[in-house]
Amino acid sequence: MKLAYDPTHFRDSLSMEEMIFKVADLGYEYIELSPREDFCPFYKYPKVDKTKIKQVKKWMSEAGVKFSSLLPLYHWAGPDEERRQAAVRNWKRAIEVAVELDIDLMNSEFSGSKYEPFICEEKFVKSMDELIPVFEKEGIRLNLQAHPYDFIETNTGAIDMIRALDRSWIKLVYSVAHTFFYDDGVGDIAKMLDEAGDLLDHVLFADTFNHKAAYGLRYIVNPPDAKVTVHQHLNIGEGDIDFDTLFRKLREMKFDGIATNAVFAYSDKPEESSAIMLKKMKEGLGLS
Repeated sequence: MKLAYDPTHFRDSLSMEEMIFKVADLGYEYIELSPREDFCPFYKYPKVDKTKIKQVKKWMSEAGVKFSSLLPLYHWAGPDEERRQAAVRNWKRAIEVAVELDIDLMNSEFSGSKYEPFICEEKFVKSMDELIPVFEKEGIRLNLQAHPYDFIETNTGAIDMIRALDRSWIKLVYSVAHTFFYDDGVGDIAKMLDEAGDLLDHVLFADTFNHKAAYGLRYIVNPPDAKVTVHQHLNIGEGDIDFDTLFRKLREMKFDGIATNAVFAYSDKPEESSAIMLKKMKEGLGLS
């Protein structure tokens, strides 16, 4: 199992070099490289050249850490065709960057919009038709997650689409913070992990509240029909997730993929948050 850290807490406050050494200081061997403006920004073309890649590889070696995966986010399923084409260009460059960094796994979201699911599915499949040959040529694996607001929000929807793509190297990310979107507020983690089965390759750890609780009044949004989605990425134990069941199921499944600390809520106290998460993840996964 690879125990990784998503360094979102440091994407604005630390340089790439500083971030790498900070993650090593926090006690992680692996970095899940999420979007940052000076490397692979959200929805924009990667801002990296061979010189920067060489520097990053040097820093990683000196710090004694490795990349578990590269996480790009682009509008590859968006309803706008020009944006989709730009996203495919961005993906192709991001794949090149992954190859140059000796990263063999990329993980991402389905993207698009929950309000135009049919169009977005068509766009996503079109993008995959263009990108699957590139992934296969370069030997890069892909993990995908359903995400609140995307055209696929549910665990079943994500599994169905991954199976529809029918490639052994495309597998599932289960983001714990999205649990109550995955099954419409029920939060039955055991059932969803059983459904995922051997597709499960990657788990993002963070707590969250059930947005469906209190008769749907856990969060009050005005006007009531506003098109928004709400969730959190909190430390384990601060929300409504049943972590006892989650950890038990992962141990029963002999999960051996990537386990990522994906808490984003505490950029004002990242070291404290990391210490809490590292301890609880190791205990729960039987790594301590």
